[in-house]
Amino acid sequence: MARPRKAEDPARWPEPCGRCGQHHQTVARWPDGGVCTYCYQQAKRTRGRCACGHDGVLPGVVDEQPACRRCSGVVLNIDCRQCGAEDELYDGGRCWGCVLGVTVDRLLTNPTTGVMAEELVPMAAALKAMKRSNSGLTWIRQKHVTEFLQDLAIAPLITHEALDALPKSHTRDFVRGLLVEHGTLPRRDIYRARYEEWAKEALERVRDPENRDVIRRYIRWHHLRRMNQMETVSQGTFLRSKQTVTVAIELVNWLTDRAIELGELEQEHLDAWINDGTTTRLLSDRFLGWAIKARLVHTELKVRRHRRGTSARMSALDQDRAVERVVHTQELTRRDRAAAILVLVFGQQIEDVVALTWDAVKVSDEIVTVRVGKIDIALPDPLDQPWRELAANPGNDLTASHPNSNWVFRGYSPGRHVDPGHLRGRLKDVFSTRAARLGTLHELTKLAPVAIIADALGYSPATIERHAIDSATAYASYIAAVRDDAGPR
Repeated sequence: MARPRKAEDPARWPEPCGRCGQHHQTVARWPDGGVCTYCYQQAKRTRGRCACGHDGVLPGVVDEQPACRRCSGVVLNIDCRQCGAEDELYDGGRCWGCVLGVTVDRLLTNPTTGVMAEELVPMAAALKAMKRSNSGLTWIRQKHVTEFLQDLAIAPLITHEALDALPKSHTRDFVRGLLVEHGTLPRRDIYRARYEEWAKEALERVRDPENRDVIRRYIRWHHLRRMNQMETVSQGTFLRSKQTVTVAIELVNWLTDRAIELGELEQEHLDAWINDGTTTRLLSDRFLGWAIKARLVHTELKVRRHRRGTSARMSALDQDRAVERVVHTQELTRRDRAAAILVLVFGQQIEDVVALTWDAVKVSDEIVTVRVGKIDIALPDPLDQPWRELAANPGNDLTASHPNSNWVFRGYSPGRHVDPGHLRGRLKDVFSTRAARLGTLHELTKLAPVAIIADALGYSPATIERHAIDSATAYASYIAAVRDDAGPR
């Protein structure tokens, strides 16, 4: 990415640049005039096919079109002394790609044996083949990354367990993702692994050893057992499991502070604890239900349940305004606009949106279809435009993270789609994804039968039925209010 230009200074640099016309320092004189430092850098990075057929760097200008050195008469050293290719040179007459390759080999080679471990070869090859070599070199030369790769080079084993034993860091997770994406390590359920790692740290917050053992059993025999029965653990399951365990820890620590054992817990204790905190303490019913079945609590305790349907819902008018902003403005990137359409128009959950693959999207000159639920839905103009742009340039394809990714919404982590929480955060300035989704489902239930909506959008009939009942109740209240205002006839 080019650096932003400083303000021009005609007093200091009276001669304007022959290309941009601005007053900056002149660093070269070419046939088309003096060239400032910004245009000089841009010229070295301009690639394409010259009118003469030369394919490579086009630093010159002929008839207002980029041209090669021979056609334009520009004198510029852009020949890498290592690989011989035309490219921007970075160090010692070598291009960025060659410097990156040397750096990768040096860091991932065991200094004792002088050999790179076989398990690291695929990742090394992917790093050296990056389309944006300068980004790879910038990343790899950070001190913490350099040190991590050097430690990896001398590791006796390259396994998930070996990486788990290293200090937790973004670099560790990113390198693990690269190793998985390029076939060195097997894929594993990322949210289940994160939960296990989080649980170990969470147990340290339990002050009483006996209660720590109880929470450990709760995690193992309730949450982890459920996760083991799932094909894939979703982010929602991961977050809910963390929250319920956190609430359980708060409860047992509260009991410890008052010298009350878990088996002595009475309704009055529970009521006092709940009333003295936030509504998230109502989630203790999940832990207590398990504890009663495990005969750790001997009293039938009651916790009032959190009422469903209390979340905010976007009105139809606000939905229309949000769609207008998404479709007709450039507030969001093409990726975020495409995702927003699925939420606003089709009531899709963010977790399902980010998991979409290109197998479910068809883009042709005539039509764009997206598989939502069990059917392919055609997107009319202008809803199709962000999807056409995204198909032409899916993004995140210049590094080693996504060599052959099929995700529609690629994330920054290797081989992973964008994080649902990250996408929610990007959309929140335009609309709340939850409020928008609930508002859309509320409106759709007025237009079609429950069974059709559930099947088309991939929801359970029971979920759509709740929205339909809510929608009908709201409409009935509206009719009653209108009749009351009208008075007797």
